[in-house]
Order: sequence, then structure tokens, then C-alpha cells
Amino acid sequence: MRNPITPLDKQPLIVRAVKDEARNIRSVELALESGEALPPFEAGAHLAMHLDNGLTRQYSLYDRPGVRHSYRVAVLKDPASRGGSRFMHELKVGDRLSVSGPVNHFPLATEASSSLLIAGGIGVTPILSMALALHHVGSSFQMHYCARHAEDAAFVGWLKNEAPFSYRVQLHFDGGDPSKGLDLRALLAEVVPGRHLYCCGPGGLMDAVEAASAHWPAGTVHFERFKASPVVTGENRPFRIYLCRSKMELEVPAEKTALKVLKENGFDIDTICEEGVCGSCLTDVLEGEPEHRDQILTEDEKSMNDVMAVCCSRAKSDRLVLDL
Repeated sequence: MRNPITPLDKQPLIVRAVKDEARNIRSVELALESGEALPPFEAGAHLAMHLDNGLTRQYSLYDRPGVRHSYRVAVLKDPASRGGSRFMHELKVGDRLSVSGPVNHFPLATEASSSLLIAGGIGVTPILSMALALHHVGSSFQMHYCARHAEDAAFVGWLKNEAPFSYRVQLHFDGGDPSKGLDLRALLAEVVPGRHLYCCGPGGLMDAVEAASAHWPAGTVHFERFKASPVVTGENRPFRIYLCRSKMELEVPAEKTALKVLKENGFDIDTICEEGVCGSCLTDVLEGEPEHRDQILTEDEKSMNDVMAVCCSRAKSDRLVLDL
């Protein structure tokens, strides 16, 4: 989960180009005004954009890792936008944007013998970066890209006609009828030894992929979620958090999150999604047993109980000791 590179920290980048990639999808190319090299990134990485309207949003990089002169993201204009995607779609060449990252919570597994990539809609961005990386190193993979209509899918022309791995790509446009789209149960029925599965897209697609791949070995199925799916838990119960570096103990009542209590007591905790899907608020746990409600940690990472997403997770034990 830890990114070994030194990322940008609210670094001002300049918009070098904007381009309409599909209906309501626009790409934005960012660079340092000096033209200097940017920090490297791995396939699946994202940037955090600190927007002038006070919002922070995450967008996946879609270039091949190794590109250093610019970063490229693609953004879907959401009709229910709270200001993030609308702001990104209004950017013009020459505008400046404060950027942090890259950070990667959706990395390729180095031990995989082959990879199966499934993208839905704007979820193609990290999947495209993975396809580029796998092709670059000569690794075996297949890519499936799903959308309602071709007009709603970014990079379709390039994937069909120009991508050096186009023979590995299958496009699925169902017109809004899932029965006419990708047959996930047939695709995922066979478990190929050493193969890893990666999926990014709307919640419905990822839930369907998760159900169809339930028989795959633990640790071989990976998701990048934009929004949290409901996590079934018991009723909230109060618990205490002891902050070992600050030597402070705080009560977390049932109606509040640990994050809210920490912020109320003056702690500046990094947050973006506040839903347990971005990983920005992950905090080390020194003692106690968290009740994990996030969707960023793997099951193995959760079982270690040494880190928690304080925005949404709670405690099974009466008290947690945090490294704060």
C-alpha cells in the first residue's frame, strides 16, 4: 500500500492540453511550467487535484509508466457533480492546478503470470495504463472494455486501430441492456493458475465481477472503486482512541467517526473521499482491533490490524492506540 516514490505535494502544474475523448469525457494534460521531469508513476496510480473551489478529487493516470514530461488524466462530466468534474471540464490551456501524487492503491501484481483487465466507462483510465505497462514488458494479458455506447467510451478509436495491443482488446457496448454485454460468468468461470484480475468502473460492473470471480484464489482479484459500496456491519458502538505521540485519549461516540473526532480536536488528517476508497486517511494502529469498513485495504492487510481508514472504520476492541 505504501508508494515508494516521493510524490508531489500540492505542486502547481500548468494545463498543457485539453481534449474531448468521448461524449462527456475530457482529457487534461498537466506539466511543470519549467518543463522539468515529473515524479515517476506505476500503472494504476492516480493524482489528487486540489481544485480552486475547495474540493479535492482523485483521477487516474492513463499514460504508460515511464512518461515523465507530463501527466494525463481523463474526467467524466457527472450530471450529479458536486463541482469536481464540472471544474475539470472548464479548465483551459494555461490554467494552473494544485496537484499531489502520484499515489498507487491499485498496482499490478509483479508475481502474475498473466492478467485479465476489465474496464467500464471512465474506469478505463487505470486499466489503460496497465495495458500499456504490460505490453511494454511483454506480459500476457487480455482487456475487456464495457460501455453502453461507443460514443460514451474514451479512446475507442485508438484501441481499435492504433494501439499496439489492439488484438488483445475486446469492446462491449450493450445499449443499456446488460444481457447483451460481456458475459462475466463465462469469462471468469475458469481459474488460470497465476492469472490476476483487475477491474475498474461503475459499482454495478464491479459488483458483478466480484460475484463472478468469487471462486478465484484470494489475492488475485483487484478493484479500483470511485465510490464506496455499502458495507454491512452491526450498529455503531462508541470506542476510545489513544494517540501515542500526542499522549491524548479521545472518545469516539456512536454517531461520529474517528476522523470527525480527530478533526474536532485539531488534528490535520489528509482526506479526499471520506468513504474508505482513496486511502488518504490510512493511519497506523499500534494496539487494539479495528472494525474495517474501508474498500482500499486487501483482506490480508485488514487481518494484520496495523492500519485503518479513520474516515469510516471503527473498533471491535474498546480502545485503539493510533500512531498520532
